[in-house]
Amino acid sequence: MPKQIRLNAFDMNCVVHQSPGLWTHPRDQADRYNTFDYWVDLARLLERGKFDALFMADVLGIYDVYKGGPETALEQAVQVPVNDPLMVIPAMALVTEHLGFGVTCALSYEHPYPFARRMSTLDHLTKGRIGWNIVTGYLESAARGMGMTEQVGHDERYAVAEDYMQAVYKLWEASWEDDAVLRDRTSRRFADPSKIHRITHQGQYFQVDAIHLCEPSPQRTPVLYQAGASTRGRQFAADHAECVFINGPSRKVVGNIVADIRRRAREAGRDPADLSVFTMMTVITGRTRAEAQAKYQEYLTHVNEDAALTLMSGWTGLDFAAMPPDEPLRFTEKANAMLSALEGFTISDPDRQWTVREIARHAAIGGRGPVIVGSAEEVADEFQAWIAETDIDGFNLAYAVTPETFSDIIDLVVPILQDRGVYKRDYAPGTLREKLNGPGRARLPASHPAAKVRR
Repeated sequence: MPKQIRLNAFDMNCVVHQSPGLWTHPRDQADRYNTFDYWVDLARLLERGKFDALFMADVLGIYDVYKGGPETALEQAVQVPVNDPLMVIPAMALVTEHLGFGVTCALSYEHPYPFARRMSTLDHLTKGRIGWNIVTGYLESAARGMGMTEQVGHDERYAVAEDYMQAVYKLWEASWEDDAVLRDRTSRRFADPSKIHRITHQGQYFQVDAIHLCEPSPQRTPVLYQAGASTRGRQFAADHAECVFINGPSRKVVGNIVADIRRRAREAGRDPADLSVFTMMTVITGRTRAEAQAKYQEYLTHVNEDAALTLMSGWTGLDFAAMPPDEPLRFTEKANAMLSALEGFTISDPDRQWTVREIARHAAIGGRGPVIVGSAEEVADEFQAWIAETDIDGFNLAYAVTPETFSDIIDLVVPILQDRGVYKRDYAPGTLREKLNGPGRARLPASHPAAKVRR
């Protein structure tokens, strides 16, 4: 039986996500990001296309590395203004039945105690369709905004994350027993206090002494996504993640990352097959190759390479404006931002040297990921080739023009994948975790670190 392809839509509660300048396209609706109508319409569209989830990016801070200030980011709306992604999820959940929601939340700036409540609340309201994309932050401007003089170092941020995970696991998994809630109107007892426990966590970075504020939600722990593909990030993913979001400009780069993550998962005592790996991709398609190419050329008239370098500078921590445009980019461990972004254009593929000018052109549509332009048949072929050659499980699909990019894929590409038997015709029942892993698997398996704290 051929491997089933999983699709997530990749969006952000802002105007410019991965394709700077494309918000000016007459058919683009990204500037409606601050309305319920935009998100409700998108959720309905994605569920019609049987997408597994809407994967919502987020960032704290301003992209102010490029040219030493925030002016380009502010003028070009480069991921600013950016609203809270969690606030729009209940509205989308109300108008859908199956679509999952993977939401990005940085653990660096919020204590585990209130955060655990926020995730449990969303798991209840979505009936078990919530996932958490675990990130540690990468912008110095975010650290300053939170009252810090500078951002914590890259590897130490993952040490903070390890401590954080142990605290939230205890709150989600160990505080309330499965049968603690009675809802017994006759005896006037809502819960049995003897089955509700105060948990304690005394870590290097976080201390918790509390009862979790929420009764057990359908999944307890949300589906765990992780989006850091640096060496340290891969180890964190192998230890904790169920879904791993990686990024790379080529199959070679992506395939090497996938192999390393699965190897690390095996060494951590987990089944590598329990990890679903997604890579980012932007698809521009039409009924014919000529139609897709014409659309791509039309999109190129709206790109802004200056804004693209603003994104890349923020991701890598390097000011691309200060570099010669035709000099190859080199890896430096001094960067204290998203090391995987820097690795993807340097040491991950030693056969290819990227200049600043080439990176600007590449990132102008689709950010760091590849852009596929072709007929629906050709896109379907590319999907299957990437799956076969890199061992990924699916794609986080960014948009060039929203919602046009998604509707093109749903109307043109999805039916071909379904006819080939590599894409579902209907959703599986149950929670997001059950849809990903199978019926009766609403909770994390015994092999996962979270299971160690259960009563």
